Amino acid sequence: MAVSIEQVHVARQPILDGRQQVFGYELLYRASATATTASPNDASISAKVIADALLGVGFETLTDGRRAFINLDMRTLLADASGLLDPDQVVLEILESVQVTPEVQAMCESLHQRGYALALDDFVPGSPAEALLPLARFVKLDVLTFDATTLEATTKRLLAKGVSVVAEKVEAADVFDRAKLAGCSLFQGYYFCRPVTFSGKALPSSQLTQMRLVAALNQPSVSLIAIEDLLKHDASLSYRVLRSVNSAGFGLRREVKSIREALLLLGLDQVRKWSSIWALAGMNKGPSELVTMTVIRARCCELLGQALDRGDHGSGSFLLGLCSLLDVLLGHPMAQVTAELPLDPEIRDALLGQVNPARETLDAVVAFEQGRWDDASRLVTGLGLAPDTLSDAYADALGWARMLNRGGQ
Repeated sequence: MAVSIEQVHVARQPILDGRQQVFGYELLYRASATATTASPNDASISAKVIADALLGVGFETLTDGRRAFINLDMRTLLADASGLLDPDQVVLEILESVQVTPEVQAMCESLHQRGYALALDDFVPGSPAEALLPLARFVKLDVLTFDATTLEATTKRLLAKGVSVVAEKVEAADVFDRAKLAGCSLFQGYYFCRPVTFSGKALPSSQLTQMRLVAALNQPSVSLIAIEDLLKHDASLSYRVLRSVNSAGFGLRREVKSIREALLLLGLDQVRKWSSIWALAGMNKGPSELVTMTVIRARCCELLGQALDRGDHGSGSFLLGLCSLLDVLLGHPMAQVTAELPLDPEIRDALLGQVNPARETLDAVVAFEQGRWDDASRLVTGLGLAPDTLSDAYADALGWARMLNRGGQ
């Protein structure tokens, strides 16, 4: 009898510290990529489903050694699935929908005694959740529901109780600044991956050079000789290429000392993609997580492009994902950024928000990235692909990004 394997789909949202470095990830999941509506049962994740979610994609791949914030509703909390999770790797996030009953309080005390870090989600001062404060290590505040004075007073009181305050719904730079000034130490939201309006200052020459390098690397007809010449003019990229091919994971018994030899061994396509990403990292003026998000998007888009068989082996889709955060990376409007690059018209239109197949591919990846499962399923189905194609691509992209980061450090 055939065994039916239920896939579990996991997305992640970064939680940053005050220096805009990644502290941990909140994991977002649902048991089916084909479900089109959310039901109460979808939120009730059993211990087995949590284990499948972590093992299905790979816990280390998802978190890269950082803390994973995992949501617990009332049923999951009382079921005590914590035995499957390492206290040093997770933060158990008590959702605001959990009623603070004697049973809930007793379970939280037990988890606290066993060394688990607890977080209170969407905490409201004066609510029944106050009873759990002595057990919490993190408290999340929806900063959009507080004015500046109340936010500062609330944060100050929570800090006095020894908890770390996480600012949620940080969707703009000014919100980040206000939350940081109020005393919040961790920050969560989409402010660093959504386009924002900036003044029209000219791009610095160094950024413009890197942008043109990315565009040149991704020209369909670029030759090995041209790539070698481009890399030779950038010492940092040359170093990273040689470091990658000489890494223990590549399995060579001798050192490779020339860019030409490295290109032949790694393969032209691999070097083009890796060098493009490293060039983006060099022009980034924001948090390092932006580059990781760019890598994941680019790889996801590439795999979807390959599945759609658009005739370019996914290279155009890779460039689409690669450029999708350029406005945030550089701090300039997307229209200005794309004007500086020799992009295919379809990719340029997609980056500027015009609806076309490329934009639909990017929208599907972004929806999955943000845990908007219904939208992701609808969009990828609209492309003519099975929903599992996107979840598989995302899992592949997480591992690819982690490997790339390790190889290029």
